[in-house]
Amino acid sequence: MSVKSLIINPGSTSTKIGVFEDETLLFEETLRHSTEEIARYASIVDQKDFRKDIIVNLLKEKNFDINSLHVVVGRGGMLKPISGGTYTVSDDLLADLKVGVQGQHASNLGGILAREIADSIGVPSYIVDPVVVDELMPQARYSGVPELPRVSIFHALNQKAVAKRYAKETGKAYDSLNLIVVHMGGGVSVGAHKAGKVIDVFNALDGDGAFSPERAGGVPSGALIKMCFSGEYTQEQVYKKVVGNGGFNAYLGTNDMRDVDKMADEDGDEKAKLIRDAFVLQVAKDMGSMACVLEGRIDQIIITGGIAYDKYVVEALKQKTGWIAPVTVYPGEDELLALAQGALRVLNGEEKAMTY
Repeated sequence: MSVKSLIINPGSTSTKIGVFEDETLLFEETLRHSTEEIARYASIVDQKDFRKDIIVNLLKEKNFDINSLHVVVGRGGMLKPISGGTYTVSDDLLADLKVGVQGQHASNLGGILAREIADSIGVPSYIVDPVVVDELMPQARYSGVPELPRVSIFHALNQKAVAKRYAKETGKAYDSLNLIVVHMGGGVSVGAHKAGKVIDVFNALDGDGAFSPERAGGVPSGALIKMCFSGEYTQEQVYKKVVGNGGFNAYLGTNDMRDVDKMADEDGDEKAKLIRDAFVLQVAKDMGSMACVLEGRIDQIIITGGIAYDKYVVEALKQKTGWIAPVTVYPGEDELLALAQGALRVLNGEEKAMTY
């Protein structure tokens, strides 16, 4: 029997939904929310009914029978650190999404909306591989400053999805493989996947690793401390330099890799060429680090994310790291499909639903 699923991926000013039959997308829609609409609500969780009504009304407009659904899946939010997998939206998980135990973020609404819509039609609700997936080996948590442990915040949903895709396509079990997975989008995360766990990863938000279109990655800590105490910047301004206005944004005034390529290749901009090559170098260094974590025994390197469409970057990375292991490229980041696949693996008996 085929499985129909409703997938909900909330963002700060939009709610992206998709309806699937097994892995086939029947339709998707990005529902935009104006600043004025969002401003009416004091907190993220207060937006729940507003967003739910929009979703339900859209399904009616599409003449889609909501009662034909077998499962509802939401994007995971800022929960406590958890292992990767597909999780039932239990009462405990729901409570932590509402509180926002690691912060208030629109993604918290994914599980909340999934649970409420699913309960109304008597089907299960899940979340899949949220950004807080934490499978780090103990020694990977040490930074050198006891008060500042290294944390696992990365593109877990896409990294896990492409790793499992590669395993399935090659007829191997994900938990039998050693993989280096590189996600390159607005942020960059490079993970060491060993026996089904991401045992080390560079913090893709505000910690370490390569700079990216919008983020600074690892920066010289002494110089950053001096900047913080210079009196020239507020805490918010410094943080914005690290997250949002860092990386390509800071150097070239754009967060779009296509703009960088145009500057470098069509306009002959030498600075753009240099920054692009610096980006490749930093990502390659991260990949080399993870090769050491896996002690040189790597079955495959997987490159994914939006920048994986960029031929120059991918070929340059292959040139620098292809000696480590063969390279497979899965461009893009199909979050809706990855969420649908997570639920399917449970409903088809390939995996067991995790308990939060």
